Amino acid sequence: MIVADLEKYDPAGMHKMYDRWPKIAKEAFESDLEPINFRDIKHIVFSGMGGSGAIGDLFFSILSKTSIHVTIIKGYLLPKTVDSKTLVVATSVSGNTIETITTVRSAQSLRCKIICFSSGGKLEKICNEEKIPHRKIPIFSNPRTSFPAYVYSILKVLNSIIPIERNSIEESIREMEMLSEKISTKNLSESNPSLNLANWLGGIPAIYYPWGLQAAAIRFKNSIQENAKTHAIIEDVVEACHNGIVSWEKKSDVQPILLEGDEDYVKTKERWEILKKFFKKSDIDYKEIFSIKGNILSKLITLIYLLDFASIYIAVKNHTDPSPIQSIDFIKSNLN
Repeated sequence: MIVADLEKYDPAGMHKMYDRWPKIAKEAFESDLEPINFRDIKHIVFSGMGGSGAIGDLFFSILSKTSIHVTIIKGYLLPKTVDSKTLVVATSVSGNTIETITTVRSAQSLRCKIICFSSGGKLEKICNEEKIPHRKIPIFSNPRTSFPAYVYSILKVLNSIIPIERNSIEESIREMEMLSEKISTKNLSESNPSLNLANWLGGIPAIYYPWGLQAAAIRFKNSIQENAKTHAIIEDVVEACHNGIVSWEKKSDVQPILLEGDEDYVKTKERWEILKKFFKKSDIDYKEIFSIKGNILSKLITLIYLLDFASIYIAVKNHTDPSPIQSIDFIKSNLN
């Protein structure tokens, strides 16, 4: 792959936005967005769809080891467990996502605490009219490429309830900067792990993940589907050993990708070794992708960065423009 290929098949320049991810993250965290301190929160609901929904997945993983109950909503309905001690964090990069707007309206009637993040749109208008806290964050090309701007803006605004220290956030940005030197379009060589993954993948990826890296797996699936316009499968590695493993008894063009964490539970590590042994015995080629060492934010954001860039390289390799999402546009245009 050469730069000319990127320019030809990605004319909108999504790859250039990915090159800027570390800078976008840093600028978002150092922005003048005003933090807000919500008190007596027992339950946080992250509401969002698509690229915005992936933000909720990330924070679900980050908060999974805390005493805060976290729910992810990708749809219209809030859970029946919400109350006045619930904070609904609604994210819509466009500001016009009907599902997310519906959850905000429901949260109002249920007397939940609410904060919204968008680039404007109907959501900002509703917040202004109803005096709901809103933080306006610019869109970078499209919702997919705006991911770090929203993640690090939310980290700044909601730092009082998301227990990640400043030095850990800064560490994650430094890790992104170091990774960028390896995976960005400035290094279109065999030493680029994102490009290597794209070149290896010729069929449908089956992405296996441990519970702690679920957010990265979901994001990778979504990015392959939207950017490369191809199917993708995700499977929890432990659950897959009880069902999905049987599907490999029949030959197909599916290719296994193993997302492994350096701090995976000891029994999960055992499953990884057995799964790899099975693939080798069955003569099935697989790819291993490892998370870095460090805090949970650093692990997830760098893994997402590496895999997202791979989805762009897959698209370009297949002569596919990653930007258009005609099928999604069709669905939206037919909604009442």
